[in-house]
Amino acid sequence: MNLQALTERAANGEVRELELLSLEGGFYLARVGLDHGQFTLLDDTAKPMHLRSINHLRELLQFVPPFPCVLVQQCVHDEMCGSREGRIEPLRIPFSLTAPW
Repeated sequence: MNLQALTERAANGEVRELELLSLEGGFYLARVGLDHGQFTLLDDTAKPMHLRSINHLRELLQFVPPFPCVLVQQCVHDEMCGSREGRIEPLRIPFSLTAPW
């Protein structure tokens, strides 16, 4: 999904949630949740858009109608040590596109 498609879907109220995935290497990817699936936000060359921060996402989407957003971050200690049993859920922190931290 590109930025234009995201803007159109947001204007129509179709965006259920945007997950900003924190990845190793200091960059983020945006995953847009719709009723019929999840889609990665793509750049002009149809490759996953690499974002630098929540503020970078806010700047990019400043003219897009607001929708729920959540920062998703894996716990690196659990990944490295593997001390807990069972499924380990990522940390999910809601944030707003309009309000700063």
